[in-house]
Amino acid sequence: MNKLNLVFVIALLASLQACTLDTAPKGESRLDGTGNGQVQNRGAGTSNWWDKLPRPEWSEYERVAVDDNWFEVYRIIDGVFAIYEPGQFEEVISFLISGENNALLFDTGLGIGDMRSVVDQLTKLDVIVLNSHTHYDHIGGNYQFKTIYAMDTGFTRRRALGLPHERMAEFVSEGWIWKPLPDGFISDEYHSHPFAISQFVAEGEIIDIGGRQLEILETPGHAPDSICLIDRENRILFTGDTFYLAPLYTHVDGSDFEDYAKSAARLAGLAGEIDIAITSHNVPIVDGSYMIALGRAFEEIKAGIAEYMMTDGNREYQFDGFSVIVKDEQ
Repeated sequence: MNKLNLVFVIALLASLQACTLDTAPKGESRLDGTGNGQVQNRGAGTSNWWDKLPRPEWSEYERVAVDDNWFEVYRIIDGVFAIYEPGQFEEVISFLISGENNALLFDTGLGIGDMRSVVDQLTKLDVIVLNSHTHYDHIGGNYQFKTIYAMDTGFTRRRALGLPHERMAEFVSEGWIWKPLPDGFISDEYHSHPFAISQFVAEGEIIDIGGRQLEILETPGHAPDSICLIDRENRILFTGDTFYLAPLYTHVDGSDFEDYAKSAARLAGLAGEIDIAITSHNVPIVDGSYMIALGRAFEEIKAGIAEYMMTDGNREYQFDGFSVIVKDEQ
């Protein structure tokens, strides 16, 4: 075969492969290592992200059966259930924290599965919803609940109005979803439902659910309304998206690097007051000492001594177990 014919054959094979990729069912991604260029602006290593599943850390916790296969539910510590959504790229985790009088649901997930049904299977207590922040993957089930506490920010108020399908379609597109979607879920209609805020809360307020007190810490940066919860008696910090073992976002809608750096320094200062941090993506529990690492990471970025690589036009600074994504102009 001469060189010209060889080039033609290679081009033909590439064309046939491209045609094959275009025939995959809408809303499903492939497990053959192809066609996952859709997950952009989320750091390195997003191709075939499902290959990391199941994450071995989850085997340490008691699995709790529920009748919605979209979710995996685990009892991670006494009085706390992790409601995990590993079928979508975010691998978001919501937490049901039970007290003697009430339960607090810290985030409501993607809105793909039926969060209300799952929560009703886990507790008979009245439920208060409080969001770690109002990005789409943390408020999806808010509309199913009556009592919703929220931060009083313009960002929060806008998110409470809902988001149309045009803003949400990407997150259920090919490459973002790997497992079967729930019966009745229609990808072409996926949107963020409006929800009604029952009560505004702020820095330092304590939510007493009976036998457990959760103090609100304002930690803007990832989003303007980002918060953490600290259970001082039990030495536990619920970090939301301010920290988890994956790329941390200072470059997305509503994020702010300088605010994030201040919040990271604040959490580093709390490291001696906590034993564990409960995080909202990928794995549920990390050692409290990671808060020191978080603070140090932002210090090194600001000092210009941290190394980075370019991913999707952003700077991604790599640290032990996590990274920080920063807009290139930072």
